[in-house]
Amino acid sequence: MGWDRLLVGAHLATMSPASQPYGAIRDGALAIQGGRIAWLGPMASLPHHDAREVIELHGSWVTPGLIDCHTHLVFGGNRAAEFELRLEGVAYEEIARRGGGIRATVAATRAAGEAELVATAERRLASLQAGGVTTVEIKSGYGLDLDSERRMLRVARRIGIRPDLDVVTSLLALHALPPEFADDRRGYVDLVCGPVLTELAREHLVDAVDAFCEGIAFSPAEVAQLFTAARALKLPVKLHADQLSDSGGAALAAKFGGLSADHLEYTGESGARAMGLAGTVAVLLPGAFYLLRETRPPPVQLFRDHGVPLAVATDANPGTSPLLSPLLALNMACVLFGLTAEEALAGMTRVAARALGLADRGTLAIDARADLAVWDIGEPAELCYWLGLEPLQLLMKDGRTIRTRATALQPPP
Repeated sequence: MGWDRLLVGAHLATMSPASQPYGAIRDGALAIQGGRIAWLGPMASLPHHDAREVIELHGSWVTPGLIDCHTHLVFGGNRAAEFELRLEGVAYEEIARRGGGIRATVAATRAAGEAELVATAERRLASLQAGGVTTVEIKSGYGLDLDSERRMLRVARRIGIRPDLDVVTSLLALHALPPEFADDRRGYVDLVCGPVLTELAREHLVDAVDAFCEGIAFSPAEVAQLFTAARALKLPVKLHADQLSDSGGAALAAKFGGLSADHLEYTGESGARAMGLAGTVAVLLPGAFYLLRETRPPPVQLFRDHGVPLAVATDANPGTSPLLSPLLALNMACVLFGLTAEEALAGMTRVAARALGLADRGTLAIDARADLAVWDIGEPAELCYWLGLEPLQLLMKDGRTIRTRATALQPPP
């Protein structure tokens, strides 16, 4: 076989549904041709080959590249000062009165130039890549006007041109009410659902449309107006839903065939049932739950009972989840939400791909994209277990090495 690269002496966590945990193939090999997986299986079944490069992995584990399916990585400034205030007991309402909260991020983002937004976002992305991420979703939503939202999405597109990362964009069209529309809520919703959405879609900046459905944000009727407009433009939808109350957001996302509903701490039986029937993914965001010191976790068992796929993401954002470690997100999903290690890892590979509508990654399978992470671990559960360990040895995007550790390919002592 004339393959480009062949990985041998590895254990493969394929993450394909199988009788073996993690879809594991122990003592395996994996071949890459043209940026895709051309063959995988046990070393004992490896056919005769003339691969141009053979990489001996000495018993390391290979997983699909991780997929962070919910982030807000493009923004101006940060809110570390607010973090200090909250630790000192200052209420969020008082912080907002002083000009903090999301309005502070909106002001900083509107003031930032495109080059500045690219530079700061790429710095954050470097941390995600160090944790094994090869595909990331980036939302807008901190501009709240056409020009600023366009700039955020253009930055996300610029980052996605890099050969070492794929970026999926989401227009977070209804996130918060901008100050200039404080007395014209209806006018803002109509503007977003009409000219803003239409123009940004025309410019091919939008892969999906998102909103924040909550008592402090936008109502189900307002979100339905947005989703109707998105469907008319043939754009898939997703939703920040049921984070603070059961507002019917999960069921609303399912009604519109949403790719995902995210957060979901307060989702009830009817919402979980609707998601299961629609095939809408539940994206769990333990970083925000942790930082906000929430006490009500998402109803994971309810989602299991209704066959709702479970994804995990960092929700990296400046206000409620300044989390840039995918492996810490996996640990939190297990410890705080009760996921098994296998569920959590599937939630950042196979199920995360589904939450973004991507069918060509998230598992190790023939013809899948060769987005691979190689880990210096003894078992896959260690990716959810260790706190602070940096086990990534090698990261590949489309079969090309994009990150390596100096000792990655050395045999153990």
